[in-house]
Amino acid sequence: MVEPVRPFGLVQPNFDSNAYKLVKELVIVRERERERVKRRCSNRRKKKKKKRVSVRKKERSISMSRYDARSGDPTSYRDRRSDSGLGGSVQHSSSSKRDYDDGGSPRNLNLDGLPHFEKNFYTESSTVRAMTEAEVDEYRQRREITVEGRDVPKPVKTFHDVGFPEYVLQEIAKAGFSEPTPIQSQGWPMALKGRDLIGIAETGSGKTLAYLLPAIVHVNAQPILDPGDGPIVLVLAPTRELAVQIQQEATKFGASSRIKSTCIYGGVPKGPQVRDLQKGVEIVIATPGRLIDMLESNHTNLRRVTYLVLDEADRMLDMGFDPQIRKIVSQIRPDRQTLYWSATWPKEVEQLARKFLYNPYKVIIGSPDLKANHAIRQYVDIVSEKQKYDKLVKLLEDIMDGSRILIFMDTKKGCDQITRQLRMDGWPALSIHGDKSQAERDWVLSEFKSGKSPIMTATDVAARGLDVKDVKYVINYDFPGSLEDYVHRIGRTGRAGAKGTAYTFFTAANARFAKELVNILEEAGQKVSPELAAMGRGAPPPPSGPRGFQDRGRGYGGSRPWS
Repeated sequence: MVEPVRPFGLVQPNFDSNAYKLVKELVIVRERERERVKRRCSNRRKKKKKKRVSVRKKERSISMSRYDARSGDPTSYRDRRSDSGLGGSVQHSSSSKRDYDDGGSPRNLNLDGLPHFEKNFYTESSTVRAMTEAEVDEYRQRREITVEGRDVPKPVKTFHDVGFPEYVLQEIAKAGFSEPTPIQSQGWPMALKGRDLIGIAETGSGKTLAYLLPAIVHVNAQPILDPGDGPIVLVLAPTRELAVQIQQEATKFGASSRIKSTCIYGGVPKGPQVRDLQKGVEIVIATPGRLIDMLESNHTNLRRVTYLVLDEADRMLDMGFDPQIRKIVSQIRPDRQTLYWSATWPKEVEQLARKFLYNPYKVIIGSPDLKANHAIRQYVDIVSEKQKYDKLVKLLEDIMDGSRILIFMDTKKGCDQITRQLRMDGWPALSIHGDKSQAERDWVLSEFKSGKSPIMTATDVAARGLDVKDVKYVINYDFPGSLEDYVHRIGRTGRAGAKGTAYTFFTAANARFAKELVNILEEAGQKVSPELAAMGRGAPPPPSGPRGFQDRGRGYGGSRPWS
């Protein structure tokens, strides 16, 4: 007879059954007690975890709602600084009149515990000092430079007048630049003086180097990074493409002084970016969303940031980055130097600048009102939706000479459909938009830049910050949702003093933009077709002519616009 298995692994003892029952009951009691202890510990852990999550959410909510210590709620930066061991507090003055030091920072800021840093590196050259006020006014007027602010420095006419160190001048010489652009001519002295700066300039004006070269000088004047330190220079950009292009320039011009930089953006694995941050880099170029991820994961910090750049601030606000920008800026010391760049100057951009900047210089290149680059010839053809593709093919047949052609569309689906149709018809076209992986977008840009695929279709993800040399033609297959986007789209051509041409298909659905479009064309010295002018006055759109750009006079579709 097989003996049954004893419960709990007990072996039948050699003593009476009562003793055995007693031992079995003790074992059962012990097991039950052990289970109760496990449940209590588990519940305790769950409560602690829930509390931690609640605290994090609360901190995140507070961080998103409060503004930085410079001019809003001063407790934000004070609390963070105390937590990080920096100590001290920031005093907030309710007075609208502030007393500023030579660096443009308010004297009443309490910076106890924060290490001092240098930010004024400008020494006026003898040539610049010798310029009379009349000469300065004449130079600014000729180059369409408008300035505002206290003690505005004179513009510089040559690279040597800026007073850049030799290592910077060597990089400028390698790049082959002949003279500073207007924004560089006035912006460099302003930035090197350590004051906050608002720069308003059209795309392709050279503003990237207007803030990058002073940033390199700024970095080289600061103590070297210690292990665990974050960057000294932070550049915020709205798109991955713009961030990558800025980082390429930072790498090129920072090479001689061994300044390390990295680019932080979404859509790619975090690993390589985390490794760069942990090794220590002096310059970080980032999109707001990915940077916040890195900060919340403790992969970096902003305690060492003393030079902050917001590039294309208007675009970042259009994309809804306002809360993220406020959250990031609130974690940076209040006496930092901030450079705020925008192509336009709407009220939203101005309001944000007032909160972030102290006693800033302001430089405007051209008019602050919306306008197109005068180096771009603009042609507008009034068409129906059904005519667009045939008109596009005919236009490509006329202008295709191996030059790069950028075609903009409103939707990702439309972008892919038109690209597929063009390739079926034998045209070397590729597309780029937000649904593409970062690797695919990089490959498409590489093919376009190299000329292997000279036609690229794109949504507005590429309209800002895309810096491809020698884009000869821009075609607006779909008219954009705003005149600002129209100006920025066509600004992909005619860069750095080169000439460019922009073609636009305009339909009855776009009639609400006709009046403003006419104003932009007239301001740029372009001819306006009678049909478009009539639409601008409220008349219904006429039926499209059979030959598109080639059945009207020069300026709105001539026989050969480049002849």
